[in-house]
Amino acid sequence: MKKTSTSLADGRELIYYDLRDDTVRDAVDKRPLERTVTTSEIRRDPLLGDAIAVASHRQGRTYHPPADECPLCPSRDGRLSEIPDSSYDVVVFENRFPSLAGDSGRCEVVCFTSDHNASFADLTEEQAALVLEAWTDRTSELSHLPAVEQVFCFENRGAEIGVTLGHPHGQIYAYPFTTPRTALMLRSLAAHKEATGGGNLFDAVLESELAGERVVLESEHWLAFVPYAAHWPYEVHLYPKRRVPDLLGLDEEARTEFPQVYLELLRRFDRIFGEGEPPTPYIAAWHQAPFGALEEFEGVNRDDFALHLELFTIRRTSGKLKFLAGSESGMSVFINDVPPERAAERLREVAS
Repeated sequence: MKKTSTSLADGRELIYYDLRDDTVRDAVDKRPLERTVTTSEIRRDPLLGDAIAVASHRQGRTYHPPADECPLCPSRDGRLSEIPDSSYDVVVFENRFPSLAGDSGRCEVVCFTSDHNASFADLTEEQAALVLEAWTDRTSELSHLPAVEQVFCFENRGAEIGVTLGHPHGQIYAYPFTTPRTALMLRSLAAHKEATGGGNLFDAVLESELAGERVVLESEHWLAFVPYAAHWPYEVHLYPKRRVPDLLGLDEEARTEFPQVYLELLRRFDRIFGEGEPPTPYIAAWHQAPFGALEEFEGVNRDDFALHLELFTIRRTSGKLKFLAGSESGMSVFINDVPPERAAERLREVAS
C-alpha cells in the first residue's frame, strides 16, 4: 500500500491509498473553494446522559446529484470533484459538511472505488483489503488527535438508509466522547467480569454462538452469526476469533482472510430477498474500544473489549421496510419481525 496525503482547495486533508507503490498523486484541486465554515456543537442531554451533535451547516450538503455530477467520482473531462486526480483506488478526505469538527471531533469520507456504479460487494479481495488498510490507518491517525476518544468506521448503503450520494463510500466519525452504545457494552462487560470473577462477556458470547444454530459463516479466523437478541430483521455480527480491541490489533492472518469473509457476507445480503429485488440497503458498523479513559467502567480496560462489525438491513421482507416507530423511537425497545434463527437459516441458504 502507498499512502499520499495532500490538501483540497479549501484546506481539507485528502489521502490517497494505492495498491501500487509507484503511483504518483500530484493532481491539484483547481476549484475556487472558500474555507469550510462549520457550526458543530456537542450538547449533553441532562436526563439521558447522552450527547447530541448540533450541526446546522449540514442543511446545505449535496443531495442526490445526478451521476454525472457526483462529487465522489474522479475529476475527469473538465469536471472537477472532491478528488482532484482522474482515477483512484481508495480515497479518504475530510467531510465538507461534517457533523463533528474542531474540538467536537472530525468526520471523514472513505471512497471505496472510483467506479460510480459499483458497490463494496463488487470489489476484488485486493481492493477490499486496501479499504481495511485505510480504515486501520485512519483509526490510528485519528486516535492521536487531542479531542478524539472513539473512532467509528461505517458504511450506509441505499437510499432507504438515507444515503444522499450514490457512489460507493463510507464514513469515519472521530467522537470526542465514548458513544452511548459502546458505553452500554462496557457496562455489561464490567458487570459480567465482576459476576464471573474475571470472565470476559465477549468471549462468552462467541463461545455460545459458535455452539448454536445462528452461525452464518465461519472461517479459521472469523465468525459471523445472527445474535440471539437481534434488533433488526437481518443482522449479522462479524468477530475475529482472537479478541482484539480495535482494527490495529488484527494480526496478518485475520487481515488476509477478512476480504473473503466480508465480501461473501455482503453478497449474501444482496441475495436475501431473491432475484429481481433491488440491492439490499444496509448499515455496516465497526465497533472499536474507545481510546479515552475508562475509569467509569470499573475493572474494564481496552483489551477487554472485542472489535467487531455489525451488519444489518432495515428491509424486513420484499418491498417492506422496518420502521422505527413508537416502541423503538419512543422507548428504545425494538420489535423484530424475523426470528434470529430464521434469519441465520436464510443467510446460510443464499451462500454462493
